[in-house]
Amino acid sequence: MLKSIGRSQAVQTAVGRLLAGYLRLVKRTNRFTVDPPDLFARLDAEAPYICALWHGQHFMIPLGKRPQDRYAVLISRHGDGGINAAACESFGIRPIRASGGQPSKMHKRGGVYGLREMLRALAGGDSVTLTADVPKTARVAGLGIVTLARLSGRPIIPAAVVTSRRLTLANWDRTSIGLPFGRGVVAVGEPIRVAADADAGALEAARARLERALDDVHARAYALVGGHDPGAALRPQERAA
Repeated sequence: MLKSIGRSQAVQTAVGRLLAGYLRLVKRTNRFTVDPPDLFARLDAEAPYICALWHGQHFMIPLGKRPQDRYAVLISRHGDGGINAAACESFGIRPIRASGGQPSKMHKRGGVYGLREMLRALAGGDSVTLTADVPKTARVAGLGIVTLARLSGRPIIPAAVVTSRRLTLANWDRTSIGLPFGRGVVAVGEPIRVAADADAGALEAARARLERALDDVHARAYALVGGHDPGAALRPQERAA
């Protein structure tokens, strides 16, 4: 019964709006800086772009949005996706409800629909935010995001939003939730571009480059607030080698 209540759209919407209100409090009560200092000028020059983040940052990333920024975000159809979607809508971010995963499950999970909608959003001038790693496989970038870059012709921007005071959950992705009354950093890395004619080898190279870039931007953001990335050691050793 409790599970059914938790999956109710009305309940998830209400919780999502409460989450959005809390995140606004975090944003108002933290002294945020951006890195590099010309971050927003760089983003404006690249827009629309694909904003990449690691799982665990999905609650924090709306704090990097300005009122004038146009964003859509890929959010799972399952689990707590409704909460995340409602929170994003409160920030003026349009949710695209779909999931990736194994190719054999793409139609069931809406992956094909999600790819189509993200391409449509980028073509219409909206930047798109999505996690580079797939659920339960933390810090391993998938080929989906680099394929989106190849098909759209838009650059990938690795990003992280970190606060000095935060709660880190002991879950598979070390979800970070900022706390009020501290310091915050919005950080991005250099754009990653994928050629329209990229073959399998080029896509794999771009995927690996994105992993390194996301690791670097997270390490830099945490260092700027005097901390260490709690998810840095999550990647399976065989992939990290």
